[in-house]
Amino acid sequence: MIELVVFDMAGTTVDEDNVVYKTVRAAINAAGYEFTQAQVQATGAGKEKSQAIRDVLALDGGPHDDDEVATIFADFKSRLKTAYEDLNVQEQPGASELFRALRARGIRVVLNTGYDRPTALKLIDKIGWNVGRDVDALVTASDVDRGRPYGDMIIKAMQELGIKSAEHVAKVGDSQIDIHEGQDAGCALCVGITTGAQTREQLAQAAPTEIIDRLMDLLPLVAKREQRP
Repeated sequence: MIELVVFDMAGTTVDEDNVVYKTVRAAINAAGYEFTQAQVQATGAGKEKSQAIRDVLALDGGPHDDDEVATIFADFKSRLKTAYEDLNVQEQPGASELFRALRARGIRVVLNTGYDRPTALKLIDKIGWNVGRDVDALVTASDVDRGRPYGDMIIKAMQELGIKSAEHVAKVGDSQIDIHEGQDAGCALCVGITTGAQTREQLAQAAPTEIIDRLMDLLPLVAKREQRP
């Protein structure tokens, strides 16, 4: 039986027009590179953003030290702050409806993200969600020592909400690293969704439990778990 569902934010429950990865690319290329948007998303999707920058840079095979990564990351944060000022952030279709349906069944709902907490809170505020009212908790990359693909954010969410076993937890996300995060934490369901960074074919490479096309498609998967003895 599922007691907790942990949802990724951008591309999964939040529609922010992919501005984060567009901004990652802009900051990297402003430093003298020519990476494509496809390269940035395939390599960086779902990761803590300084790690995403580091991994994208590594694609060219050259040496990249911590100072270079830190400089690009600082530029990224500045650019993102500007981009978010006028950005029309919306929830992905069905997100609030799904949250209500899950919580009505007694299932806790948590948002987690590769963003830091200030960025995540800004997104939530723009949508009009409230932690405690619309979702039960928020866990961000800046709240743990190890980000994705490690399951630390999920484990922290479980600890905060008193969930004893990951056998009662589902993870939903739009990138391979979301699925790997759920697998690392031992989640019973690791579900990919095709609304964001990666295609069905890319998601399938991570061996998810299921791949869905709409958020509300999660409900039958949860119901199946409830019917098990």
